[in-house]
Amino acid sequence: MKKLLMITFLLMATFTMATAQKQAQIKFDKLTHDFGTFSESSPVVECTFTFKNVGEAPLIINQAVASCGCTVPSYTKEPIAPGATGAIKVTYNGKGKFPGHFKKTITIRTNGATELTRLYVEGNMTEAK
Repeated sequence: MKKLLMITFLLMATFTMATAQKQAQIKFDKLTHDFGTFSESSPVVECTFTFKNVGEAPLIINQAVASCGCTVPSYTKEPIAPGATGAIKVTYNGKGKFPGHFKKTITIRTNGATELTRLYVEGNMTEAK
């Protein structure tokens, strides 16, 4: 009986310590960017999503993946300290794509309390004349 109580106590103490750890928290200025209308003759457009680590531990971006090969995200590989800011640059290349409206997703994975965040870029590429 004493062993059972001791094991229960140790498990509860471990669980309490694990949940009390400080965590990073990512907060973006915006989650969507509209490129507006641009011509097929200039098919490459870029935007930057800025964010802040509002948590209490360093923030690490583990992965940034776009929904399609025409959209390429680039991001800081170093940990972002609490209170510091960072950026994710997104490049859309419409070369070889059909003109018209598009909407792409960039999935961000971090070590933060919110592990997954989705960013969106959209626009309208018009036919070159």
